[in-house]
Amino acid sequence: MELILFCGLQACGKSTFYQRRFADTHLRVSMDMLRTRHREQILLSACLAAKQPLVVDNTNPTPEERSRYITAAKASGFRVVGFYFESKIEDCKRRNSDRPTKHVVPLRGLLGTYKRLVLPARTEGFDQLWYVRIDDAGEFVIAEWADEVR
Repeated sequence: MELILFCGLQACGKSTFYQRRFADTHLRVSMDMLRTRHREQILLSACLAAKQPLVVDNTNPTPEERSRYITAAKASGFRVVGFYFESKIEDCKRRNSDRPTKHVVPLRGLLGTYKRLVLPARTEGFDQLWYVRIDDAGEFVIAEWADEVR
């Protein structure tokens, strides 16, 4: 029983990473798909009750926003694994502008998330944390979490 929690800016590769790494094993919970917190809560509760492994594919920029998932997962006996997507704002802007029009995030939204983004910490309740970045070849590079500031 595992809840994976993504944390990172829009257009940093979270959904692509999910497709490549977890689509065959974990259900995806995403506000991009569900559109409302009510729908998200219904799906999250169902996954936890059914002991279904899941990935929360949202920006989750602050400890307060992450806590809603971590608290519920821990109460249901789930292991919580975090993936922090390192990215430069300019790279996210570029990838965002390359998206199909209906998926482009307004620049104001991207910058707002950037301003609120707080690095996750083990003390939030994560059992394991990882860094993810996209290298020059467009491949995901995963590294173990280091508690020192990056």
